[in-house]
Amino acid sequence: MAGSPLRGRGAGGEVAGTAPPQFSILIAARNEAANLPQLLADLQAQTLPASQFEVLIADDHSTDATAALVQAAAATSAFFLRLVQLPAGQTGKKAALAAALARARAPWLVCTDADCRLGSGWLAAYARLIARHPETQFVSGPVLLTGPETPLHYLMGLEFAGLIGVGAACIRRERPTMCNGANLAYCRAAFEAVGGYADNTHVASGDDEFLLHKIHARYPAGSVRFLADAAAIVRTAAPHSIAELLRQRVRWASKWKHYQSAASRQLALLVLGANLALAAGLVAGIIWPALWPWVAAAWTLKLGADAWFLWPALGFFGRRRWLWAMLPLQLLYGPYALAVGLAGWRGGYKWKGRRVS
Repeated sequence: MAGSPLRGRGAGGEVAGTAPPQFSILIAARNEAANLPQLLADLQAQTLPASQFEVLIADDHSTDATAALVQAAAATSAFFLRLVQLPAGQTGKKAALAAALARARAPWLVCTDADCRLGSGWLAAYARLIARHPETQFVSGPVLLTGPETPLHYLMGLEFAGLIGVGAACIRRERPTMCNGANLAYCRAAFEAVGGYADNTHVASGDDEFLLHKIHARYPAGSVRFLADAAAIVRTAAPHSIAELLRQRVRWASKWKHYQSAASRQLALLVLGANLALAAGLVAGIIWPALWPWVAAAWTLKLGADAWFLWPALGFFGRRRWLWAMLPLQLLYGPYALAVGLAGWRGGYKWKGRRVS
């Protein structure tokens, strides 16, 4: 079954003479049987005609019913659906995406995760941007954390929205730093021109940001864009616990020491330094009370700047109510960022039931 095409109703499969689709959607899946039905239903509801996209799901040695579920869905799918099974010895998200890409037919590759939810206009939003800006080689899309209305979720959602906002702002200033693999697209020709994942396959994380940096370095201004369209928002569930959040953030932080982009390194140091300075200011104010006016001024300036930046970002996501969490998040952020950064630098974490060094 590895790599075999599964022809959905109306998809036509790889029939001779049919035009290739505009988009190939690449999804790496490991033990995602509980989440894939919702994602496939969202893809079925896309307003972009089914003939213009295909979906390739790479099964990373799942031990649940992931493969069987994809096979069953293909029998009734309106779009072309293919199951790609990784051979023995190949594991991880990059291997899964590369295996799916090798069988993709479209000039544009779109990536999302198996546990995400998509609006019906998701692909159409990508098509509109690419039509307006044909010089584009890489597109970073917006991602929103969803979850219960709890203080923890507000804190996580606010931090995540800030990361998405910073990534969008850096792209706008032609100094790309970050993006999210749950919602991005790139031109196949650009992927091949920069060597794909070839120079960072040893790093488990970073299938998204390393590619962003390389494509930006290879192509002229305007080749990387942020898709600021509410129809393109991808929703993903927030971590269910603090322990799960920390594992995720350590996984993200593990790629920082491998960055070649000066902008990304500078941003990471700036954010860490600013937040540690604020935390140190509180300690200094306790020891030397005369410093409190200066400490208060620094905190007021930082929180004011954050509110100014986050207001439009949270408005885009319809989550301005999260702003109340800004002060408690700032109080926690210095120690949190330092701990995550050090753990990520050290390396080694558990993900999807595997130990990653």
